[in-house]
Amino acid sequence: MNDWPEGWSGDNRGDRYGRGSASAQPESARVMRQVRRGQAPPYGAGVPQQPSYVNGQGHGDYDGYDSGYNTGQVYGSPGGGGPGDPGGGGRGPRPAPNWRKRIKWTAIVVITGLVVTTVSTYFWADSKLNREVDLSKVIDRPEQGDGTNYLIVGSDSRAGLSSEQKKQLHTGSAEGKRTDSMMILHTGSNGDTLISLPRDSDVEIPTFVGSESGKTYKGTGRHVKLNAAYAEDGPELLVRTVEFNTGLKIDHYVEIGFAGFANIVDAVGGVEIDIPKGGMKDTKSGADFKAGKQTLNGDQALAFVRTRYALAGSDLDRTKNQQKFLNALANQVATPSTVLNPFKLYPTMGAGLDSLVVDKDMGLYDLAKMFWAMKGVNGGDGTSMNMPIAGSTGGNLLWDKAKVKTLVDELKNDEKVTVSGN
Repeated sequence: MNDWPEGWSGDNRGDRYGRGSASAQPESARVMRQVRRGQAPPYGAGVPQQPSYVNGQGHGDYDGYDSGYNTGQVYGSPGGGGPGDPGGGGRGPRPAPNWRKRIKWTAIVVITGLVVTTVSTYFWADSKLNREVDLSKVIDRPEQGDGTNYLIVGSDSRAGLSSEQKKQLHTGSAEGKRTDSMMILHTGSNGDTLISLPRDSDVEIPTFVGSESGKTYKGTGRHVKLNAAYAEDGPELLVRTVEFNTGLKIDHYVEIGFAGFANIVDAVGGVEIDIPKGGMKDTKSGADFKAGKQTLNGDQALAFVRTRYALAGSDLDRTKNQQKFLNALANQVATPSTVLNPFKLYPTMGAGLDSLVVDKDMGLYDLAKMFWAMKGVNGGDGTSMNMPIAGSTGGNLLWDKAKVKTLVDELKNDEKVTVSGN
């Protein structure tokens, strides 16, 4: 029997260290000998005295020593801390995120993205405007008044339409282009005013300079229907004729053809219109609508604004329908479902800008201003009317000269319009 004291005997134990024991009793847990930094171990015969361990505690110079086995931290970091011990060494817990910094950089990224998108959209849209009309060719112009005046023209241009589309839209196949509708939109500080100029209005063709030839054509007092001025020498002569017969200076010119109009309506998903009692049917325009509210697609919308033979007031009633539809279209385009949806907004802008013909000085800001004025012209302080008519002669509609003068003076001075139209 091997009866060992708490310490080592010192003679023959050294050779058997780590090799087990002849005793049937298991040995105490053993650990690697610990040496204090800076202190050499005592030398003597055999192996130096080692402490015994009872519940992980030594004695003598080694009192308080903990092997680490009792706590499972033999391989822990200095100080006894384990991987999951927040007070120990190693990597430790992750620091709390700096939300203020994250929000700041997120805001910077979002704002930068919006600025880049806005600038890119501006240049993309600006490049699509067809600035073909040169108002500098218009001579003897009236004095500039307050506010801004747009001449908005709907032409019967068939450019870009196939034979099938011409048949589908009931446009016919006439060469060239004429004006199906003409309106003056005045924007100012006392409400916006939209005035329709009937195509059959009796006007005098004044002296003008040819837009292509540059040749001066002297006025002879010749009277024609207003749309004939456009057919004779295009937008520049139309502007010259409107200014001469009204005394109101036109600041900007905007024109849209058949195909462009239909494409814009389709791009916004159609426009809701309330057809009056009795419905509307016109074989020439292709209109065939029952009474009540309904959504018109591009083809149907074009038929609606072109219809005049099915209307009691003919061209005068048609101009009212054109104003009604343009207001509904502007409101439809301005809805959140269009403005906030890039898959609808960009096709709408593309369809509209591609098909517009404007003057050389027209900018996107001017176009946007015109659009918003048209959107609200039938509400609030806005006014929508026809040019005052006094009668007719030979099929031409005669303007009421006294009312027209009062109307023009009010527009020039940017005053509230008091004149009513037909």
